[in-house]
Amino acid sequence: MPIDFPKSRWEKIREDSRRWWAGELKRPLIQVCLSGADPGRPEPKLPSVPQMSFYDMSVPAENIIDLCDYQLSKERFLGDAFPATFANFGPGVVAAFMGARVQTEAESTWFGPVEEREIADLRFEYDPDNVWLKRVKDVTRAAVERWDGQAMISMTDLGGNLDILSSFRPGEKLLFDLCDHPEAVKKQTWEAHEMWWRYFEEINEVLQPANPGYTAWARIFSTVPSYMLQCDFCYMIGPDMFDEFVRPELQATCKRLGNAFYHLDGPGQLPHLDSLLTIPELKGVQWVPGSGAPGEEHWPEVYRKIRDAGKLIQLFGGIPSLDAVSEQLGSAEGIVAMAGGQYDDSTQDEIEEVLKRYDVI
Repeated sequence: MPIDFPKSRWEKIREDSRRWWAGELKRPLIQVCLSGADPGRPEPKLPSVPQMSFYDMSVPAENIIDLCDYQLSKERFLGDAFPATFANFGPGVVAAFMGARVQTEAESTWFGPVEEREIADLRFEYDPDNVWLKRVKDVTRAAVERWDGQAMISMTDLGGNLDILSSFRPGEKLLFDLCDHPEAVKKQTWEAHEMWWRYFEEINEVLQPANPGYTAWARIFSTVPSYMLQCDFCYMIGPDMFDEFVRPELQATCKRLGNAFYHLDGPGQLPHLDSLLTIPELKGVQWVPGSGAPGEEHWPEVYRKIRDAGKLIQLFGGIPSLDAVSEQLGSAEGIVAMAGGQYDDSTQDEIEEVLKRYDVI
């Protein structure tokens, strides 16, 4: 059977999403994907792995997307959920586009320098024939052609700017550069910024206009260009360095995007939250407590700070997190809650009651 999502449903997804981003939707967005549907065809022979980069280059892009189509046909999409596949080539794949060494396994992909150079000696040049850029575009194009607007494929995970630099200056070298060669770091940051945007726009040329809208790995739908920004490197620096080396480029990118979100990953990034929330063009924050930390429902002070700054919130803990956080904040407005994996057809009645309670249906 084909993916169970008629094209007519995209009209409501677009309108509700537009109103949510604008602060006009007086309810949360709740995406629930139920597993267990009958795909109506045999499973493709290609093994299923999280990293598309793991497949040998000899595997046709169409085969990868056929497997994605099979997986989406096993799901049902309730509430504000929609069918989408993440073009997963590892976080920070821009480094690979610019010549970094790629090490990939089924679960993870890493990037490193082919040859280590000093920060001032790094050179970022656009190569239209880069094998990884062509691969990402080929997979993206195969998805767009296969689904023709019924399902969507996300922007690949381009990465955060200093994260990209750290792929070429690994270990603690970039940390020393912030102190020893600050102007060289800033110069390389802005050069990487321009390259990032060149790749973002070039891949979007493949995605649009056939893709139903815009989304990234976090699967927040947008009718205008959108992205989940991040800087995992800033876990290792303080607020002063964040404001000097990260915030200016981040704010410039937010200004160029229609809808910008930030991936705040782990307690080590909390010292930067106040600075992030002063960026007018940043629309929302996705707080991920991280492995070993208390779950989303245990950080009411973080969500209050985000809400008080007028920003949107993304939760990944399913209905329990949504219930807890919305109670702590006094309402669920401005929240997008993701729920999948833990739900199947046997829970449909339960989920529909939740959706009614939040005025989603």
